Amino acid sequence: MSKDANYGRFGSGHAVRRIEDPALVSGAGRFADDVSLDGQTHLIFLRSPYAHARIASIDVSAALAMPGVLAVITGADLVAAGVRPLPVSAGFPRPDGSPGASPPRHVLAHEIARFAGEAVAAIVAETRDQARDARDAVFVDYEDLPAVVDLRDATAEGAPLIWPEIPDNFAAGMRHGDAAKAEAAFASAAHRVSLELENQRLAPSPMETRGVLASFDPATERIDIRLSSQMPTAVRNTLADDVLGIPKERIRVTVGDVGGGFGMKTGVYPEDAVVAWAARSLQRPVKWIAERSDDFLAAVHGRDVLSTAELALDANGRVLAMRVKSLANVGAYATATGVAIQLLIGPWVATSIYDIPVIDFDLRAVLTNCAPTGAYRGAGRPENIYIVERLMDAAAAKTGIDRTEIRRRNMIRPAQMPYKNAMGQTYDSGSFESVMDQGLALAEWTGFAAREAQSRARGRLRGLGLATFLEWTGGNAFEERVTVQVSGDGYIEIFSATQAMGQGIATSYAQLAVDVFGVSIDRIRIVQGDTDRGTGFGSAGSRSLFTGGSAVQVASRKTVDKATDLAADALEAAPGDIEYEAGVFRIAGTDRSIELFELAKRQPDRQVFIDSTSSVEGPSWPNGCHVCEVEIDPDTGVVEVASYASVNDVGRVVNPMIVRGQLDGGAVQGLGQALCEHLVYDRESGQPLNASFLDYAMPRADMVKGFRTELDQSTPCLTNPLGVKGVGELGTIGATPAVVNAVIDAVARAGAGERAYAMQMPLTPEKVWRALSGA
Repeated sequence: MSKDANYGRFGSGHAVRRIEDPALVSGAGRFADDVSLDGQTHLIFLRSPYAHARIASIDVSAALAMPGVLAVITGADLVAAGVRPLPVSAGFPRPDGSPGASPPRHVLAHEIARFAGEAVAAIVAETRDQARDARDAVFVDYEDLPAVVDLRDATAEGAPLIWPEIPDNFAAGMRHGDAAKAEAAFASAAHRVSLELENQRLAPSPMETRGVLASFDPATERIDIRLSSQMPTAVRNTLADDVLGIPKERIRVTVGDVGGGFGMKTGVYPEDAVVAWAARSLQRPVKWIAERSDDFLAAVHGRDVLSTAELALDANGRVLAMRVKSLANVGAYATATGVAIQLLIGPWVATSIYDIPVIDFDLRAVLTNCAPTGAYRGAGRPENIYIVERLMDAAAAKTGIDRTEIRRRNMIRPAQMPYKNAMGQTYDSGSFESVMDQGLALAEWTGFAAREAQSRARGRLRGLGLATFLEWTGGNAFEERVTVQVSGDGYIEIFSATQAMGQGIATSYAQLAVDVFGVSIDRIRIVQGDTDRGTGFGSAGSRSLFTGGSAVQVASRKTVDKATDLAADALEAAPGDIEYEAGVFRIAGTDRSIELFELAKRQPDRQVFIDSTSSVEGPSWPNGCHVCEVEIDPDTGVVEVASYASVNDVGRVVNPMIVRGQLDGGAVQGLGQALCEHLVYDRESGQPLNASFLDYAMPRADMVKGFRTELDQSTPCLTNPLGVKGVGELGTIGATPAVVNAVIDAVARAGAGERAYAMQMPLTPEKVWRALSGA
């Protein structure tokens, strides 16, 4: 191989086209349903039509007699076979101090179904259509039980109980801060503001639904599972350790292309366990591909938190204390993720970029007859940033201080770094006022009055909103293992247990490898998604680049160091005399050299191999200023996002095109929560009312006219060698409060007063029209 002087254009800092895309756009991607095996069977789930019901009996005889049916599996069958329930929340106490609790979550409902859509039986047949037909022949005798889906109803005296062992439906609770100091601050405050805020339930909706294909090898007694997942290791470990009770080595999980995850595809689902058990039981491959209704009904949902939030301020607008009481609807089963997100992880950023000295947070996880909640893009941070940004606008209105000025007065200063917030979290770096100033300039904040006049002349209302904020990234999983194999055939293969799911991480990893190896990017192969090759936390919490990318860089440098020693032997020189550049080792000051891949070819196994485990020092704290302008038709209440500008501190940027795509895509999801998305259960029956794309309102391309997105790289992260900060969720976190604040601003300017601040998401045309009209 000759020295490649052009490799630098593929390295970090450049907008390199995604190496994942050629296969995807040509139809060569390998998603869960693109893989089939000889002798494959198909599985379909029968789901409870009741929100709460006792399962008196299940008659499967008619279904078993139908053509092609191989098995009908019930919860009782799996309990008898020794299949254990999925893990539920542990380590979080209940509000009264007793241990946290949750109903056991069997992978098929056993004796009790606790939400509409919970799987109660599984049918395996030769074809998918045969399985569907047989599903209709399974007869379940249900005894309808009282159900409760609303947070206020579930916590009221005499509410129906989700599980008799929890007499008040509180699965867990946490108290953070100092209640006495907070009370004293509020008692002495010159200003107090209080808001009732709802973060409504959302349905994560990746393009690819969930899917599982499992097979069993009797000779090795191994189960092979291929599925669409962000965290293959977690799926393997939970199935082996907690559900099936077999050694981890007897399960292999592989993941190909993933058509979006957004947090929904973290960890194991009941369906995964049923498919794996069925494959082992039948000793034939079993495939299940979720229909869209399966995911609406039974995949984890996001958000669903009701909060009362307050700020106490002095006469100059400085925040003295913050107080929040929240009820989080975690659904019928309190999963560890669902509880931790609302009781711990989200609150880590509740004070955001503001120097708020005293907090009092009373947070409770409530059981209801809804599907469980879990990770959804942002996972607790959107809820808490929404709360503090809504409070900041309300404080500005109460005190008469400009919205930007009240934020400025309360911001943490660079001189205070590293800064420990009231939740005990340490920010390593940040220049928040500078980012806000850049965001206001990009959005042409001072020119709003002229644009508002133009809108008014056209009979439209115009509003201006902003969010200045940060978020926590990393999942508190800071170690990552990476293997690097330089082969004599001219390629460098890098394996990581993080997981691609559409975010472009393979391209970013390849660019980081180019930085170290100095070869063209087409010589780099990024491999992921195989627990036989490597295990790790996976991709969640925006950790992939700053943890996994740092590990790629460290492993690549270790590989070059090892190869330098090998080159020194090959060239009969001291390692200290060897220089490396652009794929070539050379004795300094001479023309004696050997190329990297030629060196690999000369090794006994024709490769140079490194197995590297490295860690970063802590989380990253990306931050931004997002500014939104909206126009509203006062006759209909329809909201149009007229302009959206953001400046984002994500530390060092590896690929600006990918980063902007993540920010803008995230902003669209945040806009969806602000304006249209809401998964609704009927308050009386517990039935989901809009569990399809016919009824569930997703954000559309015409809802925003475009983004102006800029990146501030002046404040690198100090906890990882790359200096990068997580970016995957930042746009979602900033967009929701920026858009809502803009709509409230427009409605308030129209004279709606308190009605504007009382509006709750989503801000549908009907809600906006009612606020404007006073209806």
